[in-house]
Amino acid sequence: MTAAPGHDGAVDIEPVDCAPVRAFPRAWLRQRWQDLTFLHWAVASEVVAPLLPAGTRPDTFDGLSYVGLIGFRMVGLGLGRGPGVPYFGTFWETNVRLYSVDGTGRRAVVFRSLDASRLVPVLVAQLSLRLPYKWSAMRLDRDGDRLTYRCRRRWPGPAGASSRMAVRVGELIVDPTPLEHFLTARWGLHTRAYGRTLHLPNWHPQWPLHRAELLHLDDELVTAAGLPPPAGPPVSVLHSPGIPVVFGGPTVVG
Repeated sequence: MTAAPGHDGAVDIEPVDCAPVRAFPRAWLRQRWQDLTFLHWAVASEVVAPLLPAGTRPDTFDGLSYVGLIGFRMVGLGLGRGPGVPYFGTFWETNVRLYSVDGTGRRAVVFRSLDASRLVPVLVAQLSLRLPYKWSAMRLDRDGDRLTYRCRRRWPGPAGASSRMAVRVGELIVDPTPLEHFLTARWGLHTRAYGRTLHLPNWHPQWPLHRAELLHLDDELVTAAGLPPPAGPPVSVLHSPGIPVVFGGPTVVG
């Protein structure tokens, strides 16, 4: 299934494809994402535009862009075809992300923060790609179909910024809506590193998505990422048990 929400611009924007053909031959990074919960709020594109890397602009669906708060477990992070890095390659993560499109029409995400529970991956990602990783204390508590994600930032600041979200996982979504595809079918990221804007492609199988009910949210990470406090409850709450993921090497956004 594909969908192409409108966006002003002279260059054709790639369609939202939930299961594209892998576009790069060699894996640069390999990992698995597990126990993901996605919360999303609509936001005006002019609010997020100043927060995106040079050479990109907000990607929109029906005239609105989105802020995402996503909690999950990173498992077996490793280079290329090699095995996952022992201990350091598996950790909890919570990220705040925005939605971008570049001058060639590639849709991607832009991370405003990525809290992770292992310090070494935080330092490597900060130095190599200038990704805004933060070292945090994190855990996931599971009680049947109820999941509670907890995060408290250690370094760098703002120290003590925290998030606690609890959801109840529901039924499998047989036919996700166009908005649900738009928010989850993302095949790359944009980042600004050492004076250049980069695009990193990724690929994974189609998401298995479940409906989820937000039971509790007490979050400071969205505002710590330079965004206004969410106005009301999230417009989308989703869960996925997980997928394997590969990333291709970075290219410069011209």
